[in-house]
Amino acid sequence: MGTRRQNTSGAVLEWLLEGDPAIRWQAVRDLQGAAERTVRREQRRVAREGWGARLLERQDADGRWAGGIYTPKWTSTTYTMLLLRSLGLPPGEPQAMRACRVLLDTGFWQDDGINFYPRRYPRSETCISSMVLAVLSWFGLDDPRVDQLAAHVAAQQMADGGWNCRAMPGYGAATHGSFHTTISALEALCEYETFRPARAKAARAAQARGREFLLVHRLFRSHRTGAVANSVFTRFAFPARWHYDVLRGLDYFRECGAAWDERLSDACALVEKRRAPDGRWALAGGYPGKVFFEMEARGQPSRWNTLRALRVLRWSQNR
Repeated sequence: MGTRRQNTSGAVLEWLLEGDPAIRWQAVRDLQGAAERTVRREQRRVAREGWGARLLERQDADGRWAGGIYTPKWTSTTYTMLLLRSLGLPPGEPQAMRACRVLLDTGFWQDDGINFYPRRYPRSETCISSMVLAVLSWFGLDDPRVDQLAAHVAAQQMADGGWNCRAMPGYGAATHGSFHTTISALEALCEYETFRPARAKAARAAQARGREFLLVHRLFRSHRTGAVANSVFTRFAFPARWHYDVLRGLDYFRECGAAWDERLSDACALVEKRRAPDGRWALAGGYPGKVFFEMEARGQPSRWNTLRALRVLRWSQNR
């Protein structure tokens, strides 16, 4: 049985390594533990081949995508840059840096957040501010407004440790954190901490409180009843866009180097349960909207989900 599992794991790893450069470089880093030089060499291919190159080819002359900043979903500049970050397009890539400038110059608002619709809303929106912060921090845009943006995102944290875009004046009157907004804020502050470690004290503290918010909910359960809070949280789609799910939540805990907590065990068990007999994970249905191209077929074995699930489970088992 052990030999069979080992053989399956080896075949799955080979299957991942045969995928797009965006998959391959992360598998080399997270599952093979390759040397930094090898990882960077593989990562540079994202800009020249496969999905990353195809997205870069579609950039407009003014640095945007699909002629829009936040819409159309999912081909606008914001969501294309969010996807390029997930692919691992290297920081500092010239086309990405140009788009970073477009996002910041267009959206930076007087409250230090990102507001692409100032005529409609008096304040910045937390989900959008978080997504843009994640993008700017990953690609390494050296601009003091990035630090102001990080402070703004951290300051929107609610009393329960979560974030909710509908808790802000003009957006609603929510009193409880949102899983969707919280994961976007946590990922953004994690990216910012990596980008500006010397300036990230508030970002680290906010993340600790935000992780506790997710842990109280065991990543997908009601803290009152223990029931699944939303069935969509248990389905793994990629790209996630602004949506939360258990695999995305676990991948954040792994990425930020959080200490193991027993309250993560339900989420890890759910990921393991989704593994097919061949050792792979299928892709759940995505979210309606325009795309430049489909990376994977829904309902079929997914390299994205398999990569992320394997590295999350490895992290949990090596605690």
